[in-house]
Amino acid sequence: DAEGLLRIKEENQKHYRRAQRHQEKKEKIQRHNRKLGDLVEKKTYDLKTHYEHLANLRRTHILELTSVIFPIEEVKTSMRDPADVSSESDNAMTSSTVSKLAEARRTTYLSGRWVCDDHNGDTSISITGPWITLPNNGDYSAYYNWVEEKKTTQGPDMEHNNPAYTISAALCYATQLVNTLSLILDVNLPKKLCNRQRMLCFNSEFCGENLSKHRFTRAVKKLNANILHLCFSQHVNLDLLHPLHTLRNLMYLVSPDTENLGR
Repeated sequence: DAEGLLRIKEENQKHYRRAQRHQEKKEKIQRHNRKLGDLVEKKTYDLKTHYEHLANLRRTHILELTSVIFPIEEVKTSMRDPADVSSESDNAMTSSTVSKLAEARRTTYLSGRWVCDDHNGDTSISITGPWITLPNNGDYSAYYNWVEEKKTTQGPDMEHNNPAYTISAALCYATQLVNTLSLILDVNLPKKLCNRQRMLCFNSEFCGENLSKHRFTRAVKKLNANILHLCFSQHVNLDLLHPLHTLRNLMYLVSPDTENLGR
């Protein structure tokens, strides 16, 4: 029994010395992990600072771009609604009739269905200047209606103030702005609007020949999808966006009030 007790004491001493070595290794690993943690925390802070600096640079470039080359503004129309004039002249008109007329003015028949638009007829959005505007409600039917009319009309086109030219120019500028924003923000666009197979293509489909209704609406949908994709990437308030409001969505995207612009 005494010899067995001695052997057990020797084994316990070996285990104790081994435990001490393991404890030293454990403390060494913990010190190494603390150093790595501090290094990772410092690198994370440096990376966050770098991202913030990059976001500020992007934001500065975008604000310069949209203030000098592609200014987007809301243009108020001074046209008075005939329904308002008639309502003033008719003293016998009931309040229900007035409310129905007001509701009718906020409703637009677009693409085979009625859509509600609170800004209908009140404002339009301009790009690069007050003379190049798009309807606020997203109704660009004046373009392809004019194209269909030109097919049956002979002779040179002398209508330089035709809304179709304005719509085409505004959509072309909007496409150029969206492509430039995707480069600055480093965001890949889901849809391509190019005539040529090049990596950097700024000539949109709206700059070329007159488009049919199918090609025009398809190109507008692709442009609107790209704009919404950029808005989502920059965390624009979803309550402000509308899938048909091309320039208004762009205006919200590049607004100085957009907190996450450049992220």
